[in-house]
Amino acid sequence: MPTHFDAIIIGAGQAGPSLAGRLAKAGMRVAIVERKLFGGTCVNTGCIPTKTLVASASAAHMVRRAAEFGVDTAGPSVDMKRVKARKDAVSGKSRTGVESWLKGMQNCTVYEGHARFESAHEVSIGTERLNAERIFINVGGRAAVPPMPGLDTIPYLTNSSMMAVDFLPRHLMIVGGSYIGLEFAQMYRRFGSEVTILEMGPRLAQKEDEDVSAAVREILEREGIQIRLNAKCIAFSKSGDEIVAHAECDDPREVRGSHVLLAVGRVPNTDDLGLEKAGIAADAHGYITVDDQLRASVPGVWALGDCNGKGAFTHTAYNDFEIVAANLLDNDPRRVSDRIPAYALYIDPPLGRAGMTEAHIRRSGRPALICKRPMTKVGRAVEKGETQGFMKALIDAETKQILGAAILGVGGDEVIHSILDVMYAKAPYTTMQRAVHIHPTVSELVPTMLGDLEPLA
Repeated sequence: MPTHFDAIIIGAGQAGPSLAGRLAKAGMRVAIVERKLFGGTCVNTGCIPTKTLVASASAAHMVRRAAEFGVDTAGPSVDMKRVKARKDAVSGKSRTGVESWLKGMQNCTVYEGHARFESAHEVSIGTERLNAERIFINVGGRAAVPPMPGLDTIPYLTNSSMMAVDFLPRHLMIVGGSYIGLEFAQMYRRFGSEVTILEMGPRLAQKEDEDVSAAVREILEREGIQIRLNAKCIAFSKSGDEIVAHAECDDPREVRGSHVLLAVGRVPNTDDLGLEKAGIAADAHGYITVDDQLRASVPGVWALGDCNGKGAFTHTAYNDFEIVAANLLDNDPRRVSDRIPAYALYIDPPLGRAGMTEAHIRRSGRPALICKRPMTKVGRAVEKGETQGFMKALIDAETKQILGAAILGVGGDEVIHSILDVMYAKAPYTTMQRAVHIHPTVSELVPTMLGDLEPLA
């Protein structure tokens, strides 16, 4: 007979453990299943380890720039084994923290293994059988590996296998010019690798406005990163100890390097869950179909995090947990559609983004206002010697509410929250202009920028 629980959670990523905590505290008997590493992508191969690596790369970069600040020092010598050890320690502490929390949680039983659906409300983990009236899927995603010619003839890396790298690649070729690829590109260039980005599209970070993409490219090229755009029909071959990348692009010359990183998107970990046995619907890409409150097509089943296609970030996965818990336990009908898109690109300087892009607003045809300020006019940026980038915001001409903003500059990933909070409050942009901000900061220039609004042509 299957062991009965009030709730089963498949996956211990960002949403699962917090949901287990809320359900267990409410008196439910909870099972949570994890097949590999507690903490999911964020803790093990995403946010925490990569931003730890970014910090090490930033330290090396600042040592090289020390003379600009009147500090004399020898150039940096990067020990990649120590860089990896630091990353492993930070990531490992988070992982063991999640695991210890779950295993010590009252009313919660942890199963380690691969969960598969046997029916709508029964799952198997090896020879074990569990059932529950409520099942929550939080299985995350993994790097996409497209069928590129010659890929099977070469060794290649993904964001996950990059976590095991404890050496400096001589020449890292990165396929993909979006967020993951750009962060690794700058990071490894600062560690000392030669880096080339191969992007199939006409510009980097194509989801962003063209001015943002252009500024990002300028930032990376200034540090010596080679960028090949319109790289169609990418194929690989081996030539001695080198890997050769062939591509039809603006610059048709082949690229020769020592290592290849694939950063061309993500796919959900739903292909081996047995969704068909439960009758759970998924789209053509494998994302579980959910409604505005994250309920799947089968009653009593929910999907949270990267596997539902509603967001690909740690913060959206955690918000999924909040939405489900609010509906189930708090009589609070929160919805995914209440969420304002927001994220960051962690190159240096970082990009903080909230709401709609300028291109999206133009396509909508709604009357809007725009303001923009280069970071060269931000005192805090000048003081820190970090004047690359700009900030801009877009305002609804009728309601005076903020529609969206992009801050590409020092502190942009933090400053964007002052705008995001006003957006959630549905307050007019003038609210920020009445606030007294601390000087000298980047945030204090946002209200000043908002004083220079012009019609969006």
